[in-house]
Amino acid sequence: MDKKQARLRRARKTRARIAELKMVRLSVHRTNGHIYAQIIDETGSRVLASASTLEAEVRSDAGNGGNVKAAVAVGKRIAEKAKAAGIEKVSFDRAGFKYHGRVKALADAAREHGLVF
Repeated sequence: MDKKQARLRRARKTRARIAELKMVRLSVHRTNGHIYAQIIDETGSRVLASASTLEAEVRSDAGNGGNVKAAVAVGKRIAEKAKAAGIEKVSFDRAGFKYHGRVKALADAAREHGLVF
């Protein structure tokens, strides 16, 4: 089992537990150059809000998308979009990534700006 398969296995297990709870989830995906966040409904079929380092507003704040500063900007943006959509409580889906570095920075920024998880 290589690193990607192990990460995807962890992601499947997490998503199965979140599906049992029937909660809206905040899903995070990171690459070397960017970080993405989506708020997905209970069924897993609709994206209710999204933010990433590809957005012009985030890019102007953070510059390079592959750093902690960019992750904080994405966390703030996703929390604002979630509040605008009427969502306050979510389950955090780290997609098998370690809760460290950029993933942790995004989560902490989202919490600071009003998301509960």
